[in-house]
Formats: sequence, structure tokens, C-alpha cells
Amino acid sequence: MGTDFALDEADRRIRDTARAFAQREVAPGAAARDRTATFEPALLARAGELGLMGLPYPEEEGGSGAGTVAYALVAEEIARACASTALSYVAAVSLGEGVLHLFGTPEQKARYLVPACRGEALVAFGLTEPEAGSDAGGTRTRVREEAGSFVLDGRKQFITNGHSARAIAVTAREADGSISAFLVERGTPGLTTSVPYHKMGMRASETAEVVLEGVRVGPEAVLGRRGRGLAQFLEVLDGGRISIAALAVGVAQAALDASLAYARQRRQFGRPIAAFQAIRFKLADMATAVELARTATLKAAWLKDRGEDYRQVAAMAKLFATEAAFRAANEAVQIHGGNGYMADFPVERYLRDAKLLEIGEGTSEIQRLVIARGLGLGGEEGR
Repeated sequence: MGTDFALDEADRRIRDTARAFAQREVAPGAAARDRTATFEPALLARAGELGLMGLPYPEEEGGSGAGTVAYALVAEEIARACASTALSYVAAVSLGEGVLHLFGTPEQKARYLVPACRGEALVAFGLTEPEAGSDAGGTRTRVREEAGSFVLDGRKQFITNGHSARAIAVTAREADGSISAFLVERGTPGLTTSVPYHKMGMRASETAEVVLEGVRVGPEAVLGRRGRGLAQFLEVLDGGRISIAALAVGVAQAALDASLAYARQRRQFGRPIAAFQAIRFKLADMATAVELARTATLKAAWLKDRGEDYRQVAAMAKLFATEAAFRAANEAVQIHGGNGYMADFPVERYLRDAKLLEIGEGTSEIQRLVIARGLGLGGEEGR
């Protein structure tokens, strides 16, 4: 992506590949997966076959080195077809793979990151706890050293892909009060995962509870530097804001697409409702919000690819795009009238899915705190 806002040919090819995949393989089953709350990891494996699972990461780590702009474009296209699948996709690529890319040892990358980038495995990101949501530093999971090993006890909640992941990156509090990070492999004694949640939206994305009871791991499981786990995870979340912003753009675009099609064919008072100014203004506002959200998201991705400070713009993009997605989905339901309230039309699913985007990976309130701090205002804590 150049300074003239044009996508280069490589980015366009990747976007077009993702669009074809999303419309051909992801979209057809979206409603059924939502209705039955069915997570399909095979869709992520297929994305890996197409080279879409490791886009931001270098070839030596299993990726393609295509960059964050290309990745954001793919996240948008998948979300346009199915937000649940997109949520699982971005959690895998941005969070699970991201923490390994930034802080993994060569051995950890070879064991977990390379197959994850190829779509052969998932790595989950275990930060949130019952008492540690927006207050990410409130981690209560504990770790103690014992006979050359580390023993973990605690609970993580709302962990995307946590039940199906080959490994889960988790934070835990040390005896000195600092927080470290560890990789816990599926099948490790004392590690249990389940999917107990009945969610309003994003129903086809796996959301797991992770319980660690006397989980023993060796020194090779330490992720990054001891005592720096929280800072490391928060750095990963900076990039995650771009992911959620891109996902939100996809949901907003889907809401606009559905509303345009419906407004053109739905007739009232003898003409299509698209002929009425009230509907036209809604559609104009939706289209404007989609375009601005997309531009902000791609700017944040472009800054990240250039190695520049992208955090402030990413927070702004996440805030604006997610709130725009919810507004667009809400207006889509309104445009559809009574039909919009029915599961026969996709817009009610868009509205349910969009709500999570204002909450996950930093609520809208946290984004405003981040932006305010970027303005030199300091103040309250928040990730």
C-alpha cells in the first residue's frame, strides 16, 4: 500500500484470493454454523492451504511475509462472509501466532509457529480471566518453581480457539508479583479445556474455558522474558486492534451489501424503499462509515508494515470501525423492518456478531483511554 492509497498488485491478488475463498467456501455455511454453534477448524486449515494463515510473518517462520495490509484485507473479506470464522482466523494469526513471532525461541517457533502459519495447527492466546478483563494486570493464575519445572494453577476464560489449539500461551503471576508467559501444550496433565458458553453472537467461533491445575512445564515453555509476560501480551494486543478493526469493516460492509440489495427489491407505497430519502440517508451514512473505517484500518496496517508507531491509529481504527459496524448492523435491521428481526435474513446475525467487536481485545472505553494517553493526557490504567 503506497502513500497514494493504492494497493499494490500483490495485495490485490491476496485480497481477491481471500474474497473467492470466503464467498465460495465460508459464506454458504455461515447461517447454519451460527444456528448450531459449530466451529469448523477445517476452514482455517483450508485458509492455510491458500497461504492466508501466515501472511504477516516471514518465510523462515512458515509465513509469506506479505505484511499487515494484506492480512487486514483478508480478515475483512472473511468477516464479510462470516464474522465467526473471521474471529477465529484473526485470533489464530494475530494473537496466537503473533506472540510466538515476537517472543518465541527458535525451537518454539519451529514446533508451533511454522505449522500454525501453514494451517496445520492453532495456537491460542490465554490472557483473560474472571477477574482480569480490561484490567489485564489482575492476573490470578499463579506459577511456582519446583524441582527445575514451573507449576501453573489458575483459570482463563473467553479464550478463542482454546479447546482446539495445539498449544495455549498463558500469563501467570510469579512469587515476586511479576507476570510471566508460558506455552502449555494440549494434553499436558492438569490442563483441561471446555466450551461452556452460550453466546449472543460469534456463535461459530470457539470460545473456551481453560483450567490449569498443577500443570507442570519445563524451562523450554517460558515465552519471552521472565517477568515480562504482561508487557509482551499487551504488545501483541496493539496489533490485534488492527485485526478487530478489519473484522469490523467486513461486518459493516456485509450489512451495507444486504441493505442495498433489500432496499432495491423491497416495495412499499408502490415503489422500492430505496426511493425514499429516509432509507437513502441511512445507506449513505453506512457507506461513509465503511469507507472511513477501512481507510483508518489500512493506515494502521501500513504504519505497522513500515515499522512506524501505529498504536494510536490502531486504537482509533478499532474504536471507530467497531462502533461503525454495530451502527451499520443496527441500521440494516431497521431497513429490513420486521424481516430484519427474523433469522431468515442475515442482518440479525450481523447485529449479534458486531456487538462483541466493541468488547473484545479492548473495549471501546479502553480504546478511548489509550487514545487519550496518546494525546499526552495520562490518567487511568487500561490496556
